[in-house]
Amino acid sequence: MVAIKGKEMKTAQDILNQKARVSLFTVSPQETVKRAIKKMVGKKVGAILVEEDNSIIGIWTERDLLNNMANPGFHPETDPVRDYMSSPLKKVSHDTPIVVLEEMFLGLFIRHILVEKDNRYIGLLSIGDVIRASLLEKDSKIKELNSIASWDYYEDWCWKKK
Repeated sequence: MVAIKGKEMKTAQDILNQKARVSLFTVSPQETVKRAIKKMVGKKVGAILVEEDNSIIGIWTERDLLNNMANPGFHPETDPVRDYMSSPLKKVSHDTPIVVLEEMFLGLFIRHILVEKDNRYIGLLSIGDVIRASLLEKDSKIKELNSIASWDYYEDWCWKKK
């Protein structure tokens, strides 16, 4: 959590800690699209990072597959992921507040952000991860406020004057 204007806010690290899966799955840029698909299906993920020489150079997603399926020159059995990946990939520090993450996703029109800590990548956040965390945080705040300012509170306050 990070404090902004006196309020505790979740960070990228907090969201990763709440995810069921934080492993980073990668393929080489020379890997065929079909093999990348098989790996994604096996791992039950919708995106896979493209890694070359121990560096993340891009990302390939199920959306990339969908966008290229109607292309007559698209051959998943032989085409390398490099030809269809998105690059460069945006990254954030592990202590980036949730509100900044939301602004990045909306302002940059992106769906995935790498999270970095101590000069290494510790996870990948999707826009869905961040929206879910944001809604849960807001729901918790609403419940907290409702418990403070319930109708009983006002009834007791108004009628129990001495």
